[in-house]
Amino acid sequence: MDTLTSLRVFAAVADLKSFAQAADRLGLSPAMASKHVQHLEHRLHARLLNRTSRNVSLTEAGALYRDRVRAMLDNLDDVEAQLAQATVTPRGVLRVSLPIWIVNRTLARIVADYEKAFPEVVLDVDFSGQIVNLVEEGFDLAFRSSPNLDKALISRKLSPMTFALFAAPDYLDREGRPSSLADLEGKPFMAYTPVADQGVVRIPRGEETRIIRFKPVLRSANEALLLLAASEGMGYCFLPSWIVREEVTAGRLERVLPREIDIVVPFYAVYPNRGYLPAKTRSFL
Repeated sequence: MDTLTSLRVFAAVADLKSFAQAADRLGLSPAMASKHVQHLEHRLHARLLNRTSRNVSLTEAGALYRDRVRAMLDNLDDVEAQLAQATVTPRGVLRVSLPIWIVNRTLARIVADYEKAFPEVVLDVDFSGQIVNLVEEGFDLAFRSSPNLDKALISRKLSPMTFALFAAPDYLDREGRPSSLADLEGKPFMAYTPVADQGVVRIPRGEETRIIRFKPVLRSANEALLLLAASEGMGYCFLPSWIVREEVTAGRLERVLPREIDIVVPFYAVYPNRGYLPAKTRSFL
């Protein structure tokens, strides 16, 4: 039995905690995946995995072996990738996780341009809004605007992302335009639930932070719904500036207090911790 294949099978089972999922990823049957792990255990005279009918977990010896095996496989993949890099053509399925608020014509244009440049790559894009586990769920790449990134992943800062306050011009004509942050207290607000579920928003101003307490009239984790609700005149909403450009240009949304409110967060690409990037991932970045 090929020991290198057995090592790859063991690493996949250890990552996914499932023989079935590991076998599916590697194109094997679950029975063959189990034989590969048994082959390693026989060579080492040690049990690497605890198996029950419901789950798989690492033994103490298995955890130690997994760390060493993973480092070895990453180094091997790195060497192979470097040797082939000059001739590799991006191909295959590229699984990407993106926040739903990034969906607009600019993103569609990026995707279309990429497909023209690299027609052998199929983009599989997830907009579920969930923070996916790249390794366990088989994703190649994710994009996130969060200060709390998984330290086990490689992160590359792409650009700053500005979040600003918007409302419909009709709403502002009817209710009046605020002239200061104090004028926003108690105003109707479309709340993004992961950040401001209760309508309490912290505005950084130099070394100080100003707290505004809006009145939530809509709560949702779907930024697209919040954008549409704001353009219908329901009240105020914080949104990434670049996705509302068309709404602002069309006169459906207006930025509020631009000199007072300007929240900037970094936007990252994150990918599994390995010594190289596959051609499909590198080309998309």
